[in-house]
Amino acid sequence: MQPLIEGMKLLLERGGPVMIPLLVLSICSCALIFERIIFWISLNGRSGQARIETINRALRDGDASRARGMIESDGTPYGRVTRALLEDGPTDAVALAAVDTVRPQLDRYMIALSTIITAAPLLGILGTVIGIIQSFQLLGSQSTLTDPREVAGGIAAALITTAFGLIIALVTLFPYMLFKSQSNRAIGRLETIIASAQHGIAVNDSD
Repeated sequence: MQPLIEGMKLLLERGGPVMIPLLVLSICSCALIFERIIFWISLNGRSGQARIETINRALRDGDASRARGMIESDGTPYGRVTRALLEDGPTDAVALAAVDTVRPQLDRYMIALSTIITAAPLLGILGTVIGIIQSFQLLGSQSTLTDPREVAGGIAAALITTAFGLIIALVTLFPYMLFKSQSNRAIGRLETIIASAQHGIAVNDSD
């Protein structure tokens, strides 16, 4: 643990003040990604898929009471949409409103992750520009340059922020795309639930 802390201190010293917001972005990114991973595993894991299939089967069979019993205390998007269809009727208007209601739950923190993907490289470039300006100011303040490595070292240190910003963006980008894919898959499953309800429940009601 101590080497990690020392490494972070050295990174902050070499990268300059811009490293502080970059470090904050990296912590926020890790926290949001962890939360979304837990959410999608619980929603679309094996147990979740089996539950969805059971709900679909009950809806296709027109067994509203069985479906209602399965989603009685279900706060997932699938349960909330199914509950709306059973309570208000499986019409297109009800289905559309129900999906719109649960969409924020599916897309939670996506705007924040997208902002981190965009902002981290820009902050990194800003830190590099500031570092280069400081290096040239050092160069201009000396009538004779005794050691060119001082300027080269300053520029090299300035590039740390760009590298760190790009790393944050890349590490955030791949989970972001995965979460978008999971969200689209969840919407597809919601459409299947809606179709099952409209075919099973609506047909039984008409009979």
